[in-house]
Amino acid sequence: MKKSFLTMLALAAMSTTALAADIRPALVYGTGGKFDKSFNEAAFAGAEKFKAETGIDFRDFEPTGDTQGEQAIRNFASRGFNPVVAVSFAWTSAIEKVAAEFPDTQFVIVDSVVDQPNVRSVVYAEHEGSYLVGVLAGMASKTGKVGFVGGMDIPLIRKFACGYEQGARAANADIQVFQNMTGTTGAAWNDPVRGGELTKSQIDQGADVIYAAAGATGLGVLQTAADNGKLSIGVDSNQNHLHPGSVLTSMVKRVDLAVYNAYLDARDDKFTGGTVAMGVKDDGVAYSVDDDNRALITDEMTAAVEKAKADIISGAIQVHDYMTDNSCPKP
Repeated sequence: MKKSFLTMLALAAMSTTALAADIRPALVYGTGGKFDKSFNEAAFAGAEKFKAETGIDFRDFEPTGDTQGEQAIRNFASRGFNPVVAVSFAWTSAIEKVAAEFPDTQFVIVDSVVDQPNVRSVVYAEHEGSYLVGVLAGMASKTGKVGFVGGMDIPLIRKFACGYEQGARAANADIQVFQNMTGTTGAAWNDPVRGGELTKSQIDQGADVIYAAAGATGLGVLQTAADNGKLSIGVDSNQNHLHPGSVLTSMVKRVDLAVYNAYLDARDDKFTGGTVAMGVKDDGVAYSVDDDNRALITDEMTAAVEKAKADIISGAIQVHDYMTDNSCPKP
């Protein structure tokens, strides 16, 4: 009996090892580059966390254009990598095609929805997180003017901008909100010089808090705000440390969890398709406070933003989602 029990344990251990060995994770970034300090780097952090905890390595690829993204996704799938995570709405059509070609491979797409049984679509309530940082911006502004610099001009980024404007107006009904988008192609995610130029233009118009939702382009926004003695707001990753005392807060979007959870679920044979939506109540989006920005957030601001957070969770505040009708209502 003892021998039989030990044999069962050995077989279980072998089975677990075999299962782990079958997991060959892959990651395809958006076109802003792996080390954008923002969206892509958050995805990389999730993969690195999985690797550190499990010892299972992953392969990744940094596309510089749309065709490279689809090629990379198909290449990973054809070589037996599984699951394959694609971070960016830009890979929607690529995932639709490749997932159909490789029905036994598990795919994940972040920031878009692909309705196929072997695809997990992870989307976020960016408008909710942007509302929270908008409340802080509205309260921190001394000029009554704040700004927003987006990356590629698409509904998703308008969703950030609209939530931000709603939060700022909740804090100050008379506030002015300047908005600029960097461009209409994927290059808009990796143009910090242009991000800086747009920020300087908004500062010249009186903005003293500028929110960047633009990938690596946002690095130029944060730098220019710091150089001009103004406040900025980071995005996706916690960017407070990039310019301590100048970054008011960051709208953290837990892209790392999308990657980490996908790999972990695949390893544990618990991977499921379908849509996963993450908002304020799930800590999928949040505002960040740490030693680099704590001095900028007053007790009054903390109370206001925490109340807004609780009201979003309870449903007392319904933040308008630009993606639902491509509009941003004024109060």
